[in-house]
Amino acid sequence: MDTTPPSPPPPPYQAVLDEVAPRLRRLRARRGLTLAALSAETGISKSTLSRLESGQRRPSLELLLPLAGVYQVPLDDLVGAPEVGDPRVRLTSHPLARGGTFVPLTRTPGPLQAYKMIITDRGDAPDHRTHEGYEWLYVLDGRLRLVIGQHDLVLGPGEAAEFDTRVPHWFSSADGRPVEILSLFGRQGERMHVRAKPLA
Repeated sequence: MDTTPPSPPPPPYQAVLDEVAPRLRRLRARRGLTLAALSAETGISKSTLSRLESGQRRPSLELLLPLAGVYQVPLDDLVGAPEVGDPRVRLTSHPLARGGTFVPLTRTPGPLQAYKMIITDRGDAPDHRTHEGYEWLYVLDGRLRLVIGQHDLVLGPGEAAEFDTRVPHWFSSADGRPVEILSLFGRQGERMHVRAKPLA
């Protein structure tokens, strides 16, 4: 019975390193350079260059930088660095039950969730709601009327409020035009420590 432990899997970047040698051979062939000529231009010995191109020598930054300079290519072209993924997040809007829309900004589950909301005019009569959690609001554009318990507030761009959502609350556009806000909602009562003072 063979008790030899299995070989560990190659590191994820091994395939990238394996491609360096053939890339170097192709670049030198395209430039029509001999190993002697390349050695003279880079200061790297012919034997080291030969071992790099055959895969017997590990590529290092001190070896690849002079080669990139001679070949006039970015370092990424020598190592075939993988392309960076598209950083854009595809957002989907959803209707709010009491008017307006919201877009989830948080892509992973967790105690804090972020939303962008557009709140429309919901009339003048507050329809208070309560639920578990803690909420932080930041007004991006427009004017938000926020009623929390006995407080009746109007927030403009750059103003924020935080509140325990177990306190009866309601919000709407303050002037009939849609208002754009950022909302951080914590189900476990996380606090952002930013407050809006009631209007005098």
